Amino acid sequence: MQQREKNSNKNLEDLNREQYVHLTTKGRKTGKPHTVELWFAIAERKIFLSHEGGHTDWMRNLIKDGSVVAEIGGAEFFGKARITDERSSSRELGKKALYEKYYSKADQETIDDWFSLSAVVEITPAA
Repeated sequence: MQQREKNSNKNLEDLNREQYVHLTTKGRKTGKPHTVELWFAIAERKIFLSHEGGHTDWMRNLIKDGSVVAEIGGAEFFGKARITDERSSSRELGKKALYEKYYSKADQETIDDWFSLSAVVEITPAA
């Protein structure tokens, strides 16, 4: 994946109103860009994604090389992606942000149940 010098000058938090992120990872076998459209949420200047079930191609790609490009509403953000640890504060932040963005406010039990079979991915945009 071609590296660019800096992230978009758009404010990341302002883009949380957008419905989708286009995430580009580097193919772990081919080295070619692999782009998918996903739901996302933004919290504390990080981008969060989730996926229920086994690891998909885009997830396996970012495990091998966490360098990603996240395009939201025409703005590109370059960063590092990782799958959050099961009991990390980052995972909890991502779960809450994702659930509240697409559904509504909920108690912790509801959010925990919703994400019980899901991986949560955190993207930290480059400065």
